[in-house]
Amino acid sequence: MGDLLLVRHGETEWSRSGQHTSFTDLPLTPRGEEQARSLAPLLAGRDFALVLTSPLGRARRTAELAGLTGAGREADLHEWHYGAYEGVTTEEIHLTRPDWNLWTDGAPPGADGSPGESPDEVGKRADRVLARVTAALPEGDVMLVAHGHFLRVLTARRLGLTAAEGRLFRLETGTVSRLSTEHGRPVIEEWNARA
Repeated sequence: MGDLLLVRHGETEWSRSGQHTSFTDLPLTPRGEEQARSLAPLLAGRDFALVLTSPLGRARRTAELAGLTGAGREADLHEWHYGAYEGVTTEEIHLTRPDWNLWTDGAPPGADGSPGESPDEVGKRADRVLARVTAALPEGDVMLVAHGHFLRVLTARRLGLTAAEGRLFRLETGTVSRLSTEHGRPVIEEWNARA
């Protein structure tokens, strides 16, 4: 049985400033590109049964710079749909909704029709990805390259927790995390690893 490796894409301008970023497909900053390149030694020598990336450029570029080849695009690996909060920081949201919490309240749709998602909706996408991953793990390690909030939800679901409990797993840009098993049950083996 293989391990599930997770890479959060490298830094972008909005990940650095704390702005919620789902559909806005910003490029990696120079630091983000360096973060991605620095992952290559951590991944070298591994054979993956499956490599999937988010369809967004920042994740695909991270995979490329980290030396991952043959990656397929998986639409369900897209970041949480922030709707009305796209490009807005939590601090700015708190000016009008002081008690707002992404992990319990989700994000409302945008005035332009962009969708918002609840934690449970993101959890359903994560469950679909995990179903595909589970089918590939008997063949070896699986690599997912995606986004912070989504990968936190996916981790919670892999560990048998609710989507909202993804709040417990802070995930830094340009890092590798590894979910393994102990006595047949999923566990965190490594988190936020850097070169």
